Amino acid sequence: MTREEIINDLKERFKEDIIDVFDKSSRRVYIEIKPEALVKVASYIFKDLKARFNIASGVDTRLHIEILYHFTLEYINLLISLRVKLNREKPEIDSLAPSFKGANWIEREMHELLGINFKGHPDLRRLLLAPEWPKGVYPLRCDYEEWDKNAIRDRGV
Repeated sequence: MTREEIINDLKERFKEDIIDVFDKSSRRVYIEIKPEALVKVASYIFKDLKARFNIASGVDTRLHIEILYHFTLEYINLLISLRVKLNREKPEIDSLAPSFKGANWIEREMHELLGINFKGHPDLRRLLLAPEWPKGVYPLRCDYEEWDKNAIRDRGV
C-alpha cells in the first residue's frame, strides 16, 4: 500500500476511534485516538501493517497526561505516531506489552516516572528509581516537589 492508502485505510477502519489526524509531512503523521482504542489500533499497525514499534513517550501537559506511540513503516518511510490523552488525576490505559514485548520496558518507565497505570501489564515493578523513592511521587509530573531535602538534583532525577 502507498502512504495515502495506509492513512485512508486507518481513517476508515478506525473512524469511530480517531479523534484527529495531523498529516505533518510526507514522512510523518500524528493520529489522536480514544484511549480505549489503543490496543486494537496499535496491534493493527504493528501486526497487519508490519510496522516497527520504535518507542513511546509520555508527558504531563498540566491538562492531561499524553502518550505518543511511534511506529515506523520502513517500506514507505512513514512514521505514525498514535496520540492518547489520559485523565491527569487517574492516568490509566490498557498495556501494549501483552500484544508486543517491545512495549514492556517503556511502559514500566512511564508508570514509574509519570504514574500511568498500564492495565494488564505483566510486570510493573520499578525500573529506574531507587528503592527508597516514595510510592506515588512521580518525578516527571509538572507538580513534582522534591521529597528528599538533602538531595542534589542538578543531574536529573
